[in-house]
Amino acid sequence: MVLVLTLAIALVAVHRPFGDYMYRVVTGKNHNFLEKAIYRTVGANPAADQSWGVYARSVLAFSAVSILFLYLLLRVQDRLWLSLGMDPVTSHIAWNTAVSFVTNTNWQAYAGESTMGHLAQMAGLAVQNFVSASVGIAVAVALVRGFAARRATTLGNFWVDLTRITLRILVPICVLATLILMVGGVVQNLSAGTDVTTLTGGTQHLTGGPVASQEAIKELGTNGGGFYNANSAHPYENPSVWTNWLQIFLLLLIPFSLPRVFGRMVGQNRQGYAIVAVMALLALASVALTVGLETHGAGTVPQAAGAAMEGKETRFGVTGSAVFAAATTLTSTGAVNSFHDSFTSLGGMMPMADMMLGEVAPGGVGSGLYGLLILAVLTVFVAGLMVGRTPEYLGKKIGAREIKLASLYFLVTPVLVLTGVATAFATGNSATALNSGPHGLAEVLYAFTSAANNNGSAFAGITVNTPWWDVATGLVMLLGRFLPLVLVLALAGALARQQPVPESEGTLPTHQPLFVGMVAGVTVVLVALTFLPALALGPLAEGLS
Repeated sequence: MVLVLTLAIALVAVHRPFGDYMYRVVTGKNHNFLEKAIYRTVGANPAADQSWGVYARSVLAFSAVSILFLYLLLRVQDRLWLSLGMDPVTSHIAWNTAVSFVTNTNWQAYAGESTMGHLAQMAGLAVQNFVSASVGIAVAVALVRGFAARRATTLGNFWVDLTRITLRILVPICVLATLILMVGGVVQNLSAGTDVTTLTGGTQHLTGGPVASQEAIKELGTNGGGFYNANSAHPYENPSVWTNWLQIFLLLLIPFSLPRVFGRMVGQNRQGYAIVAVMALLALASVALTVGLETHGAGTVPQAAGAAMEGKETRFGVTGSAVFAAATTLTSTGAVNSFHDSFTSLGGMMPMADMMLGEVAPGGVGSGLYGLLILAVLTVFVAGLMVGRTPEYLGKKIGAREIKLASLYFLVTPVLVLTGVATAFATGNSATALNSGPHGLAEVLYAFTSAANNNGSAFAGITVNTPWWDVATGLVMLLGRFLPLVLVLALAGALARQQPVPESEGTLPTHQPLFVGMVAGVTVVLVALTFLPALALGPLAEGLS
């Protein structure tokens, strides 16, 4: 498969140089003029490191202000420049959208081209695409500092991390990616649109806008919110096979390179290689299953057509659509270039299972790395129980406090998903699903799985732009982002205070293939199988019927 092979080669090629560059950015001490000006504006002292509690409060305060700003911007967009005559966004959709973009979810209960003006897209949504991605990377770096520290009480400075990651990593790559996408035919202008006459004699309004610039950070930051309602299936966002390849590459670039940063920061590159190997193992398994299930879709029509082409763009085909679906749900991107609700029953289950896996293969920018590191902590704990030793990871003892925080991290998402699904059915709001039976359950289950995992993709066979759905998914997105984030920082603080212990004969080697296999196994058993009963009632029941 040329698409997967070329992506793998490209990601391997950039893993080391790009990872080393990000390492220099997050560990550097020099600040340029623009960065210093930002620190003065927010009142931050770049030389003052923060405890985990202060770091967490900074993240929460910044995110709260961001939600309020974006909500107000959307509510008054009709009075702003480049509104294109759009009405103010309704209160429940404005709430849902503000929470969605600040939490890096980018769940969209609206059609972008008929709801948002250009200024709302640029100053509101695109800005949050940058900073929400930076928040995820910053938290991951803070956790790694906890592993690397020796009896420390601080984890770095959030404002410094946020600023440097945004200006030195995300912005430069997005500028380059925007130019490449424009060459590929992605729209980039401030036009209000053009009315054209169709072949049948009708009239169609073609909306322009700053699409390429938003497309770049949409993928690079694993955000996923499309300028157009059709997202990356729209020819203005994703015109050709090679732009499709580039978008998949962009959304995998940072997550697959961050393990190199981890290895450099803890002083053992082989530990980073072990983590990226787990990511690659799980990702390849998901891609192979998704492509296989869609290529050999069961049923008379798919078999007669040679593959399950319903809901897919002919310019991408089954493979280009299936690989995109796997990549966007293995990360927290949520962008789509096909209609997931039209996938085969078992093929559509795979994107859902990718999210239920915890989005750690490779996961979202930052969130994938810290999610997999917590799984590594759980793995050494399980291994320690097997041999009767106190578990250790990178010289840090995994005691009661650490394992409680790690366990709570992975309990948050299932609780939110299953509670949301149960509430939707109990209150009758599941009736907005366009299907009944197992597929209707799958549509509701997918919606809350996407919201709780901060993914943002949808089966789209369900009407979610109602006040109940907007409020409910907004709350799930909010809790699904910030509860785990606070637990990660608390774990980082607990690890940082420890004095590393030397390795002994009973220490489990955490850089060898055995450990890679154990982490992958724990990921599947402890995380994905939590949702097996729900999957059995939905896509599995439909696929086996």
